[in-house]
Amino acid sequence: MCEICAGRLRDRHVRGGATLQECSGCGHLLRSLACAPAGHRDHAYGGEPTLDRWRLALTYRLLRRHSSPASVFEVGFGTGALLRRFLDDGASVAGADPDQLGLSVDPRVRAVGDLHACAVEDVADQAVSADLVYGIHVLEHVRDPTRTLQFAARLLRPGGSVQFLTPAGDSDGLRLYGAAWWMLEDPTHVRFFTARSLTLAAEAAGLVDIRVERPALDSTSTDAASLVRLVRPAQRPGGVLSSAPAVVSSMATTPLVLAARAVAPRLRPTLHLIARRPH
Repeated sequence: MCEICAGRLRDRHVRGGATLQECSGCGHLLRSLACAPAGHRDHAYGGEPTLDRWRLALTYRLLRRHSSPASVFEVGFGTGALLRRFLDDGASVAGADPDQLGLSVDPRVRAVGDLHACAVEDVADQAVSADLVYGIHVLEHVRDPTRTLQFAARLLRPGGSVQFLTPAGDSDGLRLYGAAWWMLEDPTHVRFFTARSLTLAAEAAGLVDIRVERPALDSTSTDAASLVRLVRPAQRPGGVLSSAPAVVSSMATTPLVLAARAVAPRLRPTLHLIARRPH
């Protein structure tokens, strides 16, 4: 049964030997590693520092394009790098992260931020009243995404907004690259939303003014990394982007990737949820 709409699940066989569970109602995808293996990546983190810095800057611009908050709360803050940008711009910052990746948090954010070493569901309601609650590629990891969205909404002031980015299960990249699609490389990606299932999850969380967009500039390395995985499958415990040639290829092909995404938006590998808590 689908975790979002309770629809019937059916096998979706993906080229390259992977099988996902697809909802017949909303298209939501569930993934078991036994049926859709990660492809020799052992850790949830599979990025590259230089690409991560570019992505961080683009993500911050994306969030600020839809909101100019005086206070923010990040679900899954990692190193606190995004919180640091909000802090430097004058916002008060808070967040929750169970520290599954064992990352060192920015010392300034650690010193002045209201940080909680737990899942967002374990943060007391009265602890935070934020203008913006956001999460960057976290909904695909959590046990119950609708519950996560519900708790995120409860941390908002009335009228405040949520923004979440998550891999798009209805991206054409999954069809083109099959099991080599880079979003399948992370062994902790247990689900992939469609625009429909993400909208339904936000509605179930009590959010309003819901929009789901497909940002062109998120995860620009996805296509190059997927092609490397498709053409040169190999044991890569650190992920395909631990390879210097893959990183160079990603940088070199970015203009072509962006041009293709402009012509065919469904090639974009990410969904961006923007919604609001009612007044």
